[in-house]
Amino acid sequence: MIENRIQELVTILNKANYEYHTLDQPTLTDQEYDKYLRELIELEEQYPDLIVADSPTQRIGGEVIDEFNKVVHEVPMLSLSNVFNEDEIVLFDERVKKVVTNPTYVCELKIDGLSVSLLYQDGKLVRAATRGDGMVGEDITHNVKTIKNIPLTLTEKVDIEVRGEIYMSKKAFTRLNEERLVAGEVPFANPRNAAAGSVRQLDSKIAAKRNLSAFLYHLPSASAYGIHTHYESLEYMQKLGFTTNPNIRLVGNIDELLEYVDNWTTDRDSLPYEIDGIVIKLNDLQDQERLGYTIKYPKWATAYKFPATLVLTKLKEIKFTVGRTGQVTPNAMLEPVILMGSTISKTTLHNEEYVTSRDIRIGDTVAIKKAGDVIPEVVEVVADRRDGSEIPFEMTQTCPICHSDLVKKEAAYYCVNPHCDAKRIEGLIHYASRDTLNIDGFGDNIVEDFYNMGYLKHVSDFYHLKEHKKELMQLEGFGKKSIENLLQAIEDSKQNPLDRLLFALGIRYVGKKTAKILAREFGHIDALAKASYDDLVAIRDIGEVIAQSVSLYFQDPDHLAEIKRLKLAGVNMSYQEEYEFNSEFQDKTFVLTGSLQSITREAAKEKIEIMGGTVTGGVSKKTDVVIVGEKPGSKYKKAQALGIEIWTEEEFLAKCQ
Repeated sequence: MIENRIQELVTILNKANYEYHTLDQPTLTDQEYDKYLRELIELEEQYPDLIVADSPTQRIGGEVIDEFNKVVHEVPMLSLSNVFNEDEIVLFDERVKKVVTNPTYVCELKIDGLSVSLLYQDGKLVRAATRGDGMVGEDITHNVKTIKNIPLTLTEKVDIEVRGEIYMSKKAFTRLNEERLVAGEVPFANPRNAAAGSVRQLDSKIAAKRNLSAFLYHLPSASAYGIHTHYESLEYMQKLGFTTNPNIRLVGNIDELLEYVDNWTTDRDSLPYEIDGIVIKLNDLQDQERLGYTIKYPKWATAYKFPATLVLTKLKEIKFTVGRTGQVTPNAMLEPVILMGSTISKTTLHNEEYVTSRDIRIGDTVAIKKAGDVIPEVVEVVADRRDGSEIPFEMTQTCPICHSDLVKKEAAYYCVNPHCDAKRIEGLIHYASRDTLNIDGFGDNIVEDFYNMGYLKHVSDFYHLKEHKKELMQLEGFGKKSIENLLQAIEDSKQNPLDRLLFALGIRYVGKKTAKILAREFGHIDALAKASYDDLVAIRDIGEVIAQSVSLYFQDPDHLAEIKRLKLAGVNMSYQEEYEFNSEFQDKTFVLTGSLQSITREAAKEKIEIMGGTVTGGVSKKTDVVIVGEKPGSKYKKAQALGIEIWTEEEFLAKCQ
């Protein structure tokens, strides 16, 4: 019978679509599929009354609607709270642990697309809706039917609602924009906008041509189907014929969770679709109910958002500042914007040439990013947003603090006034900072106040503040306890090793790493002070510029006098080797992957750095060693493929002895 043959063809083709689009395991060749599809189309043209709702021919589009009808969600489609860094993920875990003992989580890639709710009755798709405001969405059923990996009929005749994300692959996005350019149309900015624009077409034929896809990730009433965990609900949805993301992972602790986040932060560009973060969900459904909800968010889930690599903001003003070396630097004062988890309102513009070569002007819209994922910088100007009110840059010729004439050295301008207040204050702040002598309690404002009151003029003056204890306790905002804490922090700072002191002294070009190299090489500040230029330049990683700077520093009588005052105050001048020299670590680059059992990641990183190594986040050809804990991720596989040396946690700890 014709009706039986039509149903047989529909079954064959729908099975082939599922195998191809959902399982990625096709059993029919393209030629076989096309042959069956042509036969079905011919039969349906002859017998239109026999067309069934789940026929693959219904996916080609053709339905045109006048407007989008509103849909009220029976269960609200809540958004998720966001976290932006590892510390905030740990805080989320700690909040969960206040209610749940030994929680497990499901980690999912956060697909950058458009949320959708799918409603099935007796196993048939009857409605698809956008999220809207979470309470009311729009009916987009006519367009969703054209998405090939969304089943029109499920493998079971159930009444069910599922939720997921409609997206456009990178390949489909590139092809669509190429077609739009040929047609003289404006290309889409990104795949998410393209997907959102496609599902909101009144004519479903347009959506059908856009090659959209979907991942399903949530079953709102899972317990009604005898399901006890979120992971089980994902397995059940896959059994019904839905596409779930293959990179979902069930993790048993915070270390595994952070490893998953770390891996996909590094590897997300390898995916054929865009993701903008990681979704973290408590696995047990009863535990989810125990945690409950806020007005806006479930307390049992959160979304880690990948740091924005490039954002736009307005440059409101350019201010000049004086550093501890006297260099005068232009700084961009920005409209505050979140970049890679941090709110950025100011960034350096480096020097005159940096600004003029990019034609950066006050009032410009600028693109900023974080260099090395740490320091924000202005990358470029969005020139087509200028309206003529922008003010061209002019480099100041005088110190913004003492108003002395500046001297240009190479690309930078310097205040050479030895009595400039700004230079001295910056030097004092640097001396007390966390990365140098870490004198706890001496923030920028306190240092500046003590300088203006006359208590601090030289770094050695820190060690004489105890002579003014009674006077300091009378100052507004200070009491006996706070002053005693400051004085104790000063006393503690005397025991810092030589490398921290060298960094604290503010020798030009001597940063944290260089200070450690010099301290390890010479052992005592007196030996370093006597070293010649030739002695210095002969050291690995000490170039001519650094050697000259260090040599000149120790030839200055004022510097030598200050070092003598520090000695008399009891400040340590020797290098205290925390570990014996170990060639297994020195000058090597390490990557950590998997869950470490006997040591925290932070402690492992600290050990490596103390012994002269460097820790990075991603595996590359420049990586020397990958340290592997339990359940390692993609970094382990990549290290194997590149032939990189691999240590177990036990091997790593043994080498640290």
